[in-house]
Amino acid sequence: MRFRVGTDVGGTFTDVWVYADDGRQAVLKAPTTADIIGGIMDGIELAAGRFGLSVEEFCSSVDRFGHGTTAGLNALLTGSAARTALITTAGFGDTLEIGRLKRQLAGLTELEIGDYRNRGRWSPVVPRTLVFEIAERIDRAGEVVVPLDRPEIDRVLDRVGGAGVQAVAVATLWSVANPEHERRIGAAVRERFPDLFVSLSHEIAPAVGEYARMSTTAVNAALGPVMSAYLARLDEALRGRGLGVPMVVMTSEGGVVSADVVSDQPVSVLMSGPAAGVIACQQIGRRLGEEHLLTVDVGGTSFDVGTVVRGNPLLRDQLTVGGADIQRPAIDVATIGAGGGSIARVRDGALTVGPFSAGARPGPVCYRRGGSEPTATDADLVLGVLDEDGFAGGTMRLDRAAAAAAIAERIARPLGLGVVEAAWGIRQVLDARMADLLRSVTIEKGHDPREFVLFAGGGQGPSHAWALCRDLGIRTFVVTPTATGQSAFGTGTCELKRTISRPHHLRLPSADRIAVRDVEPLAAALAAMTAEAEAASAGGPAQGGLAIRRTAAIRYRGQAHHLDVPIIDGLGSPAALEKTLRQFEERYEALYGAGSAFREAGFELLGLRVIAARALDGAVRPTARDELVADDIRDVVFDDPAKPVECPAYRTAFPAPGQVVAGPCLVVFPGQTLVVPPGASARTDELGNFVVTLAEEGTR
Repeated sequence: MRFRVGTDVGGTFTDVWVYADDGRQAVLKAPTTADIIGGIMDGIELAAGRFGLSVEEFCSSVDRFGHGTTAGLNALLTGSAARTALITTAGFGDTLEIGRLKRQLAGLTELEIGDYRNRGRWSPVVPRTLVFEIAERIDRAGEVVVPLDRPEIDRVLDRVGGAGVQAVAVATLWSVANPEHERRIGAAVRERFPDLFVSLSHEIAPAVGEYARMSTTAVNAALGPVMSAYLARLDEALRGRGLGVPMVVMTSEGGVVSADVVSDQPVSVLMSGPAAGVIACQQIGRRLGEEHLLTVDVGGTSFDVGTVVRGNPLLRDQLTVGGADIQRPAIDVATIGAGGGSIARVRDGALTVGPFSAGARPGPVCYRRGGSEPTATDADLVLGVLDEDGFAGGTMRLDRAAAAAAIAERIARPLGLGVVEAAWGIRQVLDARMADLLRSVTIEKGHDPREFVLFAGGGQGPSHAWALCRDLGIRTFVVTPTATGQSAFGTGTCELKRTISRPHHLRLPSADRIAVRDVEPLAAALAAMTAEAEAASAGGPAQGGLAIRRTAAIRYRGQAHHLDVPIIDGLGSPAALEKTLRQFEERYEALYGAGSAFREAGFELLGLRVIAARALDGAVRPTARDELVADDIRDVVFDDPAKPVECPAYRTAFPAPGQVVAGPCLVVFPGQTLVVPPGASARTDELGNFVVTLAEEGTR
């Protein structure tokens, strides 16, 4: 028997997804450990036991091992990244300190921005004392203004050598136009200090704008020693137990790459977990014939939302993490502090839920691990959604009495409510916060949520999906058997993906007057980038067909922001470029309203991007064969806390296709509970996914 494995490290649990070549699959959870690796190995041990094998037998039978990690993110947020020096052009040593106008607020939540004490909370990744200026200058045309000589390099390296650093970032002015000076500095650093990790800005973030490029390069350098050591330890632990294939790691842009690529560019995996969840839903959506998806992941501490439009996940060009602006393509995932562990409190007579979380330790009160403040999970237990004996696949027993007592003391009494009414209020507040985020990624961006299908993931997503859909007018939501470990499923199944981005500036006064001389450099650049992307995606564990996707960053002249639009017919002729500009205008009006386009302003093309994706050979085809087993009947509160509804509860692991249930009912999977509300119906497809259709408004 051969296996494919996907792992994802969350703040509470480490998820492991396993697919056997006989069609069986499993999702297992182990508590995340402080060193991360311990939780992964605990999950592997659970997986081996599930298939009746020793850990060594299991690992030696793995054909693919995918990994999503928070190691780099944790290092950045906790300030435990490597001590890093920055070498930059003379006169630009204060760039990281100055940042942008919002730097003092960068990375703060809406709640944190309101607290003045949080201003300036994040220091630059590289302190000013470790920024070293070097005499050199290149202009925007790539011409050398101030030559770089060897004595100047040696002078700066003398200072770097006495700084006690583990990594060096090199970010000179206009290196994207001419990287020669950066290359010479980088080569000199590697020659003199071979043990130092070195990052060059034209390789890490080839984009115009010295601040974002410098910040991204500094973050990459600071994470290099941390991630290299972490991946080496994990690889050693897995190979010590018999793993014989190279590990692949999920990136923020939604594809896997080899571990050595991550070791060179660790900044590319900061948001690997959320990205994996979106990609997993995209793959399943393709099988269901759905192109407009809202992917939600309700975990223990956060609520993550991704958007798939016309079959492709929306991307963003910049992330802000730990106060650092990072110029890298990443799947656009919006996050708030709302999950099963979100703490409910009464403040100034009002009920709040989140963003503070009980986490894994001590966790919700019902876990009986020392938690004293009621959480959303405690409320769901009191409302009948969760079962005291069947939580987490029966591995944990919950304490309903303790949950009710905590809600009574902390919420019900201060508000003058009954316990059930207070628990219902907790769920209402939490659902309202999550629905607001869904509106912000749809309505506020020009999309009608009623045109989307919602994919509910995470341990809590399937139990809250019905309320979110009803609030936004969405008729259908999908719950997969792997929903509780959707990101792990994504790391184990997604394609190998490499992205090549290059700045390329072109001003066009009109879309009607495009000259051949305008498109010739574009066509040449696009062809070179395509060849580079194809070469970068060759080899490795993914040997399936290659798909190439090209986009251009375009804006109207005078604007500060751009849109990434698909390049349909290349850029080899004025007519082809004009077609791409029309794509831009169509998307612009979809986002900002009919009539908002203003082609009289002219256009600016800022850059090109080529995405090369190579799929695995062979599709994952699980043998979903479990029948639904009627397990229990319990009272569940939906819309009226005074009128609980009697609901049958069914149990399954990976349900067989063609099964139909009518709401109200519950379907309990290991690690998740699907709530089918009154008036709704649910059916399983050939892959074991539950497709739930809500009743039309007024027929509930």
